[in-house]
Amino acid sequence: MPLLPADPTVLHPVPGQPRVVQLKPLVTSPLIEVGEYSYYDDPDEPTAFETRNVLYHYGPEKLVIGKFCALAEGVRFIMNGANHRMDGPSTFPFPIMGGSWADHADLLAGLPVKGDTVVGNDVWLGHRAMVMPGVRIGHGAIVAAGSVVVDDVADYTIVGGNPARLIRTRYDEKDIARLLAIAWWDWPAEHLTRHVRTLMSGSVDALEAAAPHRHDPSQQDRES
Repeated sequence: MPLLPADPTVLHPVPGQPRVVQLKPLVTSPLIEVGEYSYYDDPDEPTAFETRNVLYHYGPEKLVIGKFCALAEGVRFIMNGANHRMDGPSTFPFPIMGGSWADHADLLAGLPVKGDTVVGNDVWLGHRAMVMPGVRIGHGAIVAAGSVVVDDVADYTIVGGNPARLIRTRYDEKDIARLLAIAWWDWPAEHLTRHVRTLMSGSVDALEAAAPHRHDPSQQDRES
């Protein structure tokens, strides 16, 4: 009997746990891109992720989340729309309040722009972590609970605190390079299914040996 992978189109993938939602079949905003199998866990309103967890998202900057990411309850993404001018005596955004103040909308044109917020593949964001505008979080990174991420996070590192700082790297530089080359998150789902145990508890050597091209005779011929 063939091994069937999990279904990335199911909104609630965990039986009896409506608090867990896969984000790809949930999001509707063209400004949010999410890869397959990434999920959010919240006991209250998990399906309100776009409005409760992605804040001040007035565009055009995007939020991009990779595949196989785990987002714990209360994770928040602060987008560029939260920025205020800081080059004058007041930071108050007078034009948005209407009336004759709206005639000065040009004053909002100079707001700081940080660009897209990008979360790599296989990233774990802990309970109530907050990600600030324009941050890029690398593949395989872990953000500790309660952290405020204000700077980019390197691949396969663990960060924590406010502001978040490096706690440690998960692998040495050589193995990180190997993991990035393996890019297991791009493997066919059927192949992933055969190697779940290696992914969750194996070594980098074992994962490298399990890569699809290692089992493709045509690819091996090209490499020999």
